[in-house]
Amino acid sequence: MYALLKNFSRLPLKFIQFMATAVGSLLYYSNSSARTTTEINLKSAYPELTEAERQTLTKKSLKSQCMTYAESVKIWGSSTEYALSLIRDIHGADLFLNALQNPNGTLAVVPHFGTWELLNVWVNQHTSPVIMYKPSKHKDLDRFMLEARQRLNATLVPTDDTGVRALFKHLKQGGFSAILPDHVPKESGGIYSPFYGQKALSSTLLSKLAAKTQCSVIGLSCLRRDDLSGYDIYVTELSSEILSKDLQLSVDTLNKEMERMINYAPEQYLWGYKRFRKIEGGKNTFYLTTT
Repeated sequence: MYALLKNFSRLPLKFIQFMATAVGSLLYYSNSSARTTTEINLKSAYPELTEAERQTLTKKSLKSQCMTYAESVKIWGSSTEYALSLIRDIHGADLFLNALQNPNGTLAVVPHFGTWELLNVWVNQHTSPVIMYKPSKHKDLDRFMLEARQRLNATLVPTDDTGVRALFKHLKQGGFSAILPDHVPKESGGIYSPFYGQKALSSTLLSKLAAKTQCSVIGLSCLRRDDLSGYDIYVTELSSEILSKDLQLSVDTLNKEMERMINYAPEQYLWGYKRFRKIEGGKNTFYLTTT
């Protein structure tokens, strides 16, 4: 599989994107589980859409999700110079650079949105981040990812107490880290908070780190241009309430701010992930919908 990933990453980006959109169309027209999950998520997130509008968004989303995964392999297997050449515009670069000046460090909120792997390459031009990393179950894929990320200035730490301590220490020294906080955490690492109309179990890690360090907190996203001519990076100013020592307020604000980021280009969000499988009251949106 490692050799296959290597060879795949050598294909032209346009061809990779073409293949990915074809797979996305197949997932849509074959009534796949990915389509079902995406439809359930979109119905929950955007109840105001008509059925026709939701189906159009579902089709776009499936194509985008496939492109995101395929583009990630391309980026991992490519040189830093090539990856940087794909970036067209940086929106809010000054906001990012100013945030890095905070002696208490900087945390970037990075939802599973757009082509987030490209952010690693761009960020590493400006700073040496410490990033939490959970090994993939697929050893060849894990090796391929690690080789790519270790070429950069990033220090990878485990997603456990050791990693959290390393992250906290790095922030206290004025360092930078990025966290993808829109996953379903373990019960011990989350509280219930509104996210797209559902009181979903939501991660508290970023909020706790922000409250303890009073670091800068910004949003970061890398979005694919509609004409596939490259990617634009967006730095988003977020509400200072994320720094609140009131954990509920912080997480509620964080979720609201992620919604704001995602709503800019909802077709590029990872709606195929079962984000609403743990809802307050022991509910599972997907189980309720499919039985």
